[in-house]
Amino acid sequence: MNRPRCPVSIQHRRNGPAIVTGGYSGLGLETTRALAGAGARVVVPARRRAAAQEAVEGIDGVETDDLDLSDLESVRGFAERFLASGRKVDIVINNAGIMACPETRVGPGWEAQFATNHLGHYALINHLWPAIARGGARVVAVSSGAHGITGVRWDDVQFERGYDRWQAYGQAKTANVLFAVQLDALGRDAGVRAFALHPGSILTPLQRHLAKAEMVDAGWIDENGNPTDPTFKTPGQGAATQVWAATSPQLAGMGGVYCEDCDIAEPAGDGSEGGVHAHATDPEQAARLWALSADLTGVDFFAAAT
Repeated sequence: MNRPRCPVSIQHRRNGPAIVTGGYSGLGLETTRALAGAGARVVVPARRRAAAQEAVEGIDGVETDDLDLSDLESVRGFAERFLASGRKVDIVINNAGIMACPETRVGPGWEAQFATNHLGHYALINHLWPAIARGGARVVAVSSGAHGITGVRWDDVQFERGYDRWQAYGQAKTANVLFAVQLDALGRDAGVRAFALHPGSILTPLQRHLAKAEMVDAGWIDENGNPTDPTFKTPGQGAATQVWAATSPQLAGMGGVYCEDCDIAEPAGDGSEGGVHAHATDPEQAARLWALSADLTGVDFFAAAT
């Protein structure tokens, strides 16, 4: 399916730089290119900074820094360096993530997908909040249609009673949507709005943990590694929705919504593809996840401010 790119319009949002986590690979790199090409300055914090520097070389207006989302001290360090620069933030796109990895534990034993995709970004936004609020920023959480796999497993968030890599990925992607719902509720009085989105199905380095045979069996690629699913997007097409969510004047005055294909998604229906599932947008679950995240990370700017 040939989907056009969404138009980029950021001239009305030039208060400060955009921060794109993982903005040096896959969708993140396409997002960095689109924002920089439209005149934005872009900060790309990366776990592999040397690789990030090489990837963005030649793109005007882009700088890199160190950030490992699975390490809360690394998250704090990046935020402190950014705040020390005195800049405010116009856009944050929580793009970095991992998918369907083997069971991995980080920090105090946290399941790696939940920790990296959700908790690291949760801590990052809270640490950066003074700059985000001064910029009246938009915060965009890159989720996935995989949020439909499962809601948050409140009785075993860390998968201590048996690990399933796809259930863990689905939970992390649900957490991304719930995070945007609660952040928007907390931040809208400061002029900060938050969005979550599904970029579409795209072949990128995100599939690094999947065996070739698994992707062939799923109908994504052929034996030679060529894409075979006509619904898959190119990386540029996949990046379009997160750029749109971060910049489009169509979303002015809105927030806390889930987007796909450069539009606000409809509720998911039984047996239908696409849309957002109710468990990912429930305000009570969003507040519960925020409280759990604050307890786990020890970070909650909003609690500290009251």
